[in-house]
Amino acid sequence: MTVFLSKVLPVSGCFVPVYRLQLYFTFARMELKIRKGYKEDLPAVLGLIRELAAYERAPDEVVVTIEDLEEDGFGERPIFRFFVAEADGIIVGMALYYIKYSSWKGKCVFLEDIIVTNEYRRFKIGQSLFKEVVKAAKALHARRVEWQVLDWNEPAIRFYEKYDTQFMKEWLSCRLTEEQINEF
Repeated sequence: MTVFLSKVLPVSGCFVPVYRLQLYFTFARMELKIRKGYKEDLPAVLGLIRELAAYERAPDEVVVTIEDLEEDGFGERPIFRFFVAEADGIIVGMALYYIKYSSWKGKCVFLEDIIVTNEYRRFKIGQSLFKEVVKAAKALHARRVEWQVLDWNEPAIRFYEKYDTQFMKEWLSCRLTEEQINEF
């Protein structure tokens, strides 16, 4: 998508920046499809994961490989599932989730990531992916959907606020790294 910020065109008696018209026409012509992810989608999924890591200021933190994703998503005992968003046959987004268990509530779904490539973030693709994960949770009879969002990621926070999300400020995220696990 080419963006021309400096040009404007008259539309119905007012001036509209060309880039807004291009976004509108791109969306109007775009064929969007949300579907279950398959093994052959994993290279595009890994590209989206790397794009998210760069956005979250941690590009060197991604160590997962295509082989890891294949084994963990399509091996003998898959541990995650995902949906992809295709725009005109090109993967532009994904939502990765897995089943977790709450000793108080039972089966739950943990949404690990929703990622939409930057050029397509204005077209409600994230919303479509989120709704698909919630539908999957409902089909699994999950008692809740959980996820995390970085406290500085204002666009994501605003996105989730639209769904009357409960932000759990009293809970702290904890983790051990692979190195700590190995040294334990």
